[in-house]
Amino acid sequence: MAVTVVVQHVSRHAGAPSRAQLARWVTAAAPDARGEVTVRITDADESRALNRDWRGRDHATNVLSFPAGELPADIPDAPFGDLVLCADVIAREAREQGKDETAHWAHMVVHGVLHLLGHDHQSAAEDDTMEALEVRVLASLGWSDPYALLPATDTPVQRTAS
Repeated sequence: MAVTVVVQHVSRHAGAPSRAQLARWVTAAAPDARGEVTVRITDADESRALNRDWRGRDHATNVLSFPAGELPADIPDAPFGDLVLCADVIAREAREQGKDETAHWAHMVVHGVLHLLGHDHQSAAEDDTMEALEVRVLASLGWSDPYALLPATDTPVQRTAS
């Protein structure tokens, strides 16, 4: 595997995915990437603090992405980036949206990795591109379109809060 996944657990949420699941989802979203991705599974308190400190938004969120940036190419297993996944928010969103919780975890990992690759959803065009990539990657993993289950009135920020 080109990407090494390191998992840190702050939250011991029963529905949290295994390291093997996380690695599969990261690899599916970034098949050509090299290096190390740290996936931190956290609780609402830590997610809120990180979201407030790094994004100026004082609430817990489903996924935060922290790209490592440009590093020399000759560093073996250089950091690719970090994902912070809030178990509390992901479980709540899955319940509220009537989604399979594992499918929602997979979606949040794929969404976060696409951010690490430089994708964003700040404009309608970027949002459409990113959603199409997410749907394609999730389909390759056997999951259905996560947006098909959401009400049409949702805005992109509500749909994927990262």
